[in-house]
Amino acid sequence: MQEIKCPHCGKVFQVDESGYAQILQQVRDREFEKELERREKDFAVKNEQDVKLARMEQEKSYHEELEKKNHAIAEKEKMIDQLKAQLSVTETEKELAVSRAVQEKNREISDKVTEITKLQGQLSSKETENKLHEKSLKEKHEAELRLKDEQIEYYKDFKARQSTKMIGESLEQHCLTQFNSLRMTAFPSAYFEKDNDARTGSKGDFIFRESTEDGIEFISIMFEMKNEMDETATKHKNEDFFKELDKDRREKGCEYAVLVSLLEIDNELYNTGIVDVSYRYEKMYVVRPQFFIPIITLLRNAALNSLHYQRELQIVKNQQLDLQNFESEMASFKNGFARNYELASKKFETAIKEIDKTIDHLQKTKEALLSSGNQLRLANNKAQDLSIKKLTKNAPTVRDMFDELNTEKQ
Repeated sequence: MQEIKCPHCGKVFQVDESGYAQILQQVRDREFEKELERREKDFAVKNEQDVKLARMEQEKSYHEELEKKNHAIAEKEKMIDQLKAQLSVTETEKELAVSRAVQEKNREISDKVTEITKLQGQLSSKETENKLHEKSLKEKHEAELRLKDEQIEYYKDFKARQSTKMIGESLEQHCLTQFNSLRMTAFPSAYFEKDNDARTGSKGDFIFRESTEDGIEFISIMFEMKNEMDETATKHKNEDFFKELDKDRREKGCEYAVLVSLLEIDNELYNTGIVDVSYRYEKMYVVRPQFFIPIITLLRNAALNSLHYQRELQIVKNQQLDLQNFESEMASFKNGFARNYELASKKFETAIKEIDKTIDHLQKTKEALLSSGNQLRLANNKAQDLSIKKLTKNAPTVRDMFDELNTEKQ
């Protein structure tokens, strides 16, 4: 059983479980309906407020968005106007740029055409120049060949017109004349004279030497000139004279040796120019007469290029020479002093021995003199006792002669 109190009168009454349940159900239904109705009203009010608020917010957002869109539209319209203006300017500039580009291109094309025309002219001129240069080289080469042939013929004729005895001297005179014609201009301070020193048993033909102002010799050449007639019985080769020329170079203290030769006139090796034969003998060359001055110039220029190193080498040599001289003088002084000491000692001993010998000799002389004095005294005594009678005592004939003389005096 359940008790229920009336909220109005305060009376309490009892109901069973089913009745209580029904009453409770009724109360719940009613309360639920009231609550539901209240909530529906509240929801309706709230929903209306929310709708209003949402509408207000939506309207605000719409207005803001509309304002933004209007502003954006205005900006876009402004940009469109600017773009239209720029487009108009751009079109004008484009037209101007196109015009300028066309003009520039036309100018470049014109320049290119001018340049091409110029290059074609230059090419044509260059081709003409090359043809002329080629023609000139060809003519020069032909002239050189003619000159070479003429020189060969000249030297052949030169040899044919000379006697065997005079051939060598003529070639020497030819080279001397060539050198003297350039001596004052090309070689003003050089020495170039015949080698007349035959003390070693042989001599070359000419010696060339040149020194700097401070006395450093930087180039020296021994020259030998060889030529012979085609008709001579004995044919010589250039190699036949290499050994003797090298010997002369070394004996005369020359750095280089040069054989100026007209031998083997048909040998192409010696007709090509300056021939280096140092594979046989050190620093030796063979040349034809036309290369006589060039070989001097080449060797001289090479020596001038190495002159700086020669100066340094000379300084080192002088320093070494000074040291060697000092050591040599010291050794000479020591040797001289020792020799003088030895000689003085020997002479001192010899002098003492000689003094001893002299003393001994004087002593013997003294004894001899003393003995001689005694002998002289005895001889004097005998002389004092000597008379004619005693002398003629055993010589009657002499005594008679003295008697006759005495009688005649009376």
